[in-house]
Amino acid sequence: MRFGPALLGLALGVLALGPALGPGFTLRYDMVFVPDPPLRLGDGFPRAVPSDQVVALLSAVVPAEIVQKAILLGLFTLAASGAAALAGEALPDGGIVPRLAAAAFYAWNAYLAQRLLIGQWALLLGYAGLPWAVRAAARGGPWRLAAALLPAAVGGFQAMLVSAMAVLPVAALRTGRGTGRGTGRGTGRGRAGAALRASAEAVVVVAVVVAVLSLPWLVLAVGSDAVTDPAGVAAFAPRADGPFGTLGSLFSLGGIWNSHAAVPGQDSPGLAAARLALALVAVAGFVRIVRGRGPAWGRGLAAGACAGLLVACAGAFAPGVPRALIGWWAGFGPFRDGQAYIAPFALAQAVGVAAVVAALRLSMPALVAAAAVAVPVLVLPTFALGASGRLGAAGYPAEWRRVQAVVNGDPAPGALLSLPWSAYRAFAWNSGRVVLDPATKMFSRPVLWDETLVVGVPGGGRIRVGAESPRTRRVGEVASALTAAGGLAGGGCPPAGTGPAASAMADGLRREGVRYVLAAGLNENAFLSCLPGAIPVHRGRELLLVRL
Repeated sequence: MRFGPALLGLALGVLALGPALGPGFTLRYDMVFVPDPPLRLGDGFPRAVPSDQVVALLSAVVPAEIVQKAILLGLFTLAASGAAALAGEALPDGGIVPRLAAAAFYAWNAYLAQRLLIGQWALLLGYAGLPWAVRAAARGGPWRLAAALLPAAVGGFQAMLVSAMAVLPVAALRTGRGTGRGTGRGTGRGRAGAALRASAEAVVVVAVVVAVLSLPWLVLAVGSDAVTDPAGVAAFAPRADGPFGTLGSLFSLGGIWNSHAAVPGQDSPGLAAARLALALVAVAGFVRIVRGRGPAWGRGLAAGACAGLLVACAGAFAPGVPRALIGWWAGFGPFRDGQAYIAPFALAQAVGVAAVVAALRLSMPALVAAAAVAVPVLVLPTFALGASGRLGAAGYPAEWRRVQAVVNGDPAPGALLSLPWSAYRAFAWNSGRVVLDPATKMFSRPVLWDETLVVGVPGGGRIRVGAESPRTRRVGEVASALTAAGGLAGGGCPPAGTGPAASAMADGLRREGVRYVLAAGLNENAFLSCLPGAIPVHRGRELLLVRL
């Protein structure tokens, strides 16, 4: 049964993804994979570095849609096997059943489901590799830790930050080396000092490894001119997705800010109560392990779980704190989406579930205890089959490939402006599923797109989170005018004095280095009337490509 947890994770991945494993790409919110992705760095804050570049390299050898499916299935397999390995260290005499219970819980919970439904596969690389990173941080050794952190390194900035929140306290608080108590006063002080030095050295090693693996995005982030809108604190704050409020949702590993990322039926009182009860039992099991002669990583993982929960709660209950931090330094911007940092809490609960199952085996028949492996699936059943169809597979229409070939085959420099001026789209060929504009990933030249995000809040209000890139802000007025002019009503260019004139629009885009404008679903005649001198390069059923 050595590979039992990995096989269980693979089976859960197949069950969860369901129709997403069919021919084509899974496109939903931030999960955008494209055919033949170019090897290039994006503009603004490096959110997709190096994940996009790794996908591009792999896609040069294997078709991109196969790469995507392998990554998604690998998330479940890596997460399940890692949680089982950690549970095995905590319960060396527990047998296979507790390990399988930990594997099932960590590979099937609200956190993983919601982050998958919002398309944050790169963050989930860090989540999947987190058990292995915690294990390596406790054992020591930079090369072992670097290997364990590779999934997070590929995932990029948020995956590495989530991992660092766990591995740093694990290194600082690990037990079993130089921490014994002496029999004499001087000896005790000497050993305490040695333990402190060992902890400091371990933290330094972990910090250096994390920093080195973060260089691909860290260097670009330091040199970026991106800005952070503090309004994102309120927009991305955790929210209640069940009857037990925001805190109850976070404790049950849910609470993501986007209500469309919730699993269908997740707010059902019965299922929500079952998940909360399971979470409470899991926490109790983990506390029992830490309070006893627990593993070397026990106290560190507990500290990381508490820190992540505090970050999440800050956005919901003390938003002034992250707003002030972002105002002081924009580098605190990644902590706006606080719910992402409860990943260590999910891992602690997985180990706690294993402890409870191990205790059950002592007082119940083995078959009854083994049934506990199915509990995580039973309390979140609608995550199965692509979350009841929320995840699926679709092929890009042929004209997308033609436009990609034209733009990428042009050696002349210049950016591409993608319209309509809206970050997210819902294409009929993708069954109406909302997805980030695919143009952001398709082309080998810089792509200007609307980075602003409008988030609805309870009560009917909306929060507008401004674009991070100054260049995007500069072209925003022209792009918005072009979108309005080329709308389905075909209103045409605005009269003089009511907005930027047609000649001013074209000149403004040229000054920003725009060579191509790609319009999807806009009225062709009205759109072209706003760009005098533009040359149509492709006219298709959905796409219009013009060269300035």
